[in-house]
Amino acid sequence: MDVFINDVSAFLPNEPVDNENIEKILGQLDNVCSKTKSIVLRNNQIKTRYYAIDPKTRKLTHTNSQLAAEAIKRLKPYENFSINDIELLCCGSSSPDVILPGHAVMVHGELGSNSCEVVSFSGICISGISSLKYAFMNIANGLSNNAVSSGSELSCASFRKEFFNQNISKNQDVENYPELAFDADFLRWMLSCGAGAMFLSNKKNENGISFKIEWIDILSHAGKMETCMYAGGIKDENGNVVGFRGFDSFGDALEKNVFALRQDVKLLNQEIAEVIVDKTLPVIAKKRNLKPEDITWFLPHFSSGYFKDKIKKRLEAIGFDIPYAKWFSNLYTKGNTGSAAVYIILEELYRSEKLRVNDKILIMVPESGRFSTAYALLTVV
Repeated sequence: MDVFINDVSAFLPNEPVDNENIEKILGQLDNVCSKTKSIVLRNNQIKTRYYAIDPKTRKLTHTNSQLAAEAIKRLKPYENFSINDIELLCCGSSSPDVILPGHAVMVHGELGSNSCEVVSFSGICISGISSLKYAFMNIANGLSNNAVSSGSELSCASFRKEFFNQNISKNQDVENYPELAFDADFLRWMLSCGAGAMFLSNKKNENGISFKIEWIDILSHAGKMETCMYAGGIKDENGNVVGFRGFDSFGDALEKNVFALRQDVKLLNQEIAEVIVDKTLPVIAKKRNLKPEDITWFLPHFSSGYFKDKIKKRLEAIGFDIPYAKWFSNLYTKGNTGSAAVYIILEELYRSEKLRVNDKILIMVPESGRFSTAYALLTVV
């Protein structure tokens, strides 16, 4: 059965925060500006981002569940649509408010809508598109007539001065090797809060455009790859991640700061572009008979502008070059919104009036957790 995205929405909390005001919102660590801030911002090329934080009190203005609920409430797939019409609710996030219960039921609670099937997806950036794929599959198989999927992130919460306890790298040649700055507080200058949602059904819009989902493919390379981005544990000398439950006490785990979001920067810089392109795209392109000349718009979620040219060069190297004129990204104005990024990017393109019937949209969503990448193809109808 054909499946259509009939509406896309996004919610970004509060006012945009420019580079000069990041530390006014998050607070300065040890009352001094980060030594890596200017280098990281120059390389990630982000100009503004959004924080669910009150700039005066540094208290949260929204929970993650509230961000997702706000995005879902903004969906208007048809006249007189109600959240009580939703048959299936799928929500993904890397920063849920609580470990248990699942993120999606917390979002359902915020919505206060009627009973429906609810499914949670955890992970990092892939969790948002995994949510979309589950919704897609349910409708395609006739198990639901409609579904809502979402991705949402409250990344700023753990980067506030009062909460952030990660040691900052010192005495590193970050000027000549900017990827070294990623090892410390680079995420503090890149991640953004936000949420997005999509309404899917087995019928396209009667008025206006819809997106027909052609396919969604997700490949994990974890069977051959070491963990790269993680929280809730620490890496030992052999590259194995020891989770917080493996410590002698909760206090011991807290002392070692295991809940900090960490990135193995050397591994990231060494592998990410090759994993995104060389190890994933040829497999999917062969399976789906996908050719670069068929693509009208390329919507890549890349975590930093630092990786944009690296990805482009890998695409050229494998004979799948996509000209920059076909790329569409809002990383520079919205920041890295993780699992919500695919929604927030598509929503902006959807509202841009750039789309034409029969346009082909290729979506790319990688995550560095243990190196997974998703690709999806949409057709404008």
